[in-house]
Amino acid sequence: MMNAEDRAQVLDEPFRAPPAQPPLDPKLVLPENASLFTRLRVATRLLKVIPGNEGNPDYGQTLNICLDLNVYATLVQRLQRSEDGRRMLTERPSLEAKDLDLAALERLPEGTLGHAYARYYRDNTISPFETTLKIKNDIDYIGKRYRETHDVLHLLTGYGTDVVGEMELQAYVLGNLGIHTAKLIVAFGTLGQLKQPRSGVARSEYLRRVWAAYHRGRASRLFLDFWFEEHWEAPVSELRARLCAPVEPLH
Repeated sequence: MMNAEDRAQVLDEPFRAPPAQPPLDPKLVLPENASLFTRLRVATRLLKVIPGNEGNPDYGQTLNICLDLNVYATLVQRLQRSEDGRRMLTERPSLEAKDLDLAALERLPEGTLGHAYARYYRDNTISPFETTLKIKNDIDYIGKRYRETHDVLHLLTGYGTDVVGEMELQAYVLGNLGIHTAKLIVAFGTLGQLKQPRSGVARSEYLRRVWAAYHRGRASRLFLDFWFEEHWEAPVSELRARLCAPVEPLH
């Protein structure tokens, strides 16, 4: 287990906190109990400002809530049916940057989730998820939890961070959770890939990989209620077998 001494140590190249995000434009803020019309209006505005601001986590989380409010409400109901799910909604564990000690996680043995998770950020020169949005209810929390588990899901599924790997992960999420935003991303990504293939992947292979990822997500257990924070010392291979259906051969 990690102790106080581990947490006090600093690596030669420490992880640095990401820069703070500016506050959202009031026109991009979703009111509480917003109507479908209001959600669609805010979503339309967000789609206009997101290009060039893809790294802004508040834009992404707000867009998710605009399009997936009903999906999140259904997921909350699913979590409320289990003891672990109810505990998650009550305690609200977090994978936000401010709640992680990546330096300590990287000192865990190779092959563990914590070590792989920390190395993922260092190797890709990116920072963990953060948001300035206030969590007012369980639906807000589920929206945040979905966004902040994106990177750990890359590790568990084995899907890459290239264009095709991202589409595979979105298809997996669509199959596992039914997220409308993921459906939108896959649709636009697929249109772009069919128009101009990227990453050296042929159109036919791309379609097979995305379709297989979708079915793998449907066959896997729900990942959103899993306490990754309590399994940093577990082997990635063990968690992958526990949470993800096997990868089926492409046909």
